[in-house]
Amino acid sequence: MKSTLKISFAIILMILINGCGKTEKKEQKSIVKETPTIQREFGKWKTKNDNLSVELNTKKFNNWNDLIERVRKILDNDSIPKITFTTNNEIRIIYFHNPFQEDGSLKIIKSKNVIDIHNDTILKHELGTFPLDSLQSVLKMDINNNGVNPILSENSKKLVISISYDKKNDFNKLLENLEELTEQYFEITNNTDIKIWLTDRELFKIPAIKQ
Repeated sequence: MKSTLKISFAIILMILINGCGKTEKKEQKSIVKETPTIQREFGKWKTKNDNLSVELNTKKFNNWNDLIERVRKILDNDSIPKITFTTNNEIRIIYFHNPFQEDGSLKIIKSKNVIDIHNDTILKHELGTFPLDSLQSVLKMDINNNGVNPILSENSKKLVISISYDKKNDFNKLLENLEELTEQYFEITNNTDIKIWLTDRELFKIPAIKQ
């Protein structure tokens, strides 16, 4: 009887030791899998202090016009609108460069220096429209042009990407499109100095000119 008890106790002890070892291994594996989170900032305003930045929570707006109005008010207060989201293991912060004038309109910019993304369509002046999956090709055309083709952007520093939606389209793809846009821009330029405007075609017409 005693020998039976000893054997049972030994078996239980072995199971416990083995179980603890497996748990330890699992914990070690989970630690190995963890990777540090990177923070990357796009469109950082060099002349502004980040303490003045104001976060845009897209879920709080009923429509695109309300979001644009909020952008305008932030800029009127000499602050910087930004959107922050997480993609994979990266925290991505995007600052917006909308240069509103006192009357609420946008400053004049040459149309060849603009890539217009409206809903899910890309519009490039004098070249027509492109599907959103052509984004990388359109960006490369403008970024690598360096003034050679007169209907494309003069240089990457002057390039502006204007994003807008109309009332009939939900803008729930905004973060997805911003992720793709910044990803492609960084892949092409290895830089984060992208200029993105959040605009509204009805309220704020871009007074673009050819030359």
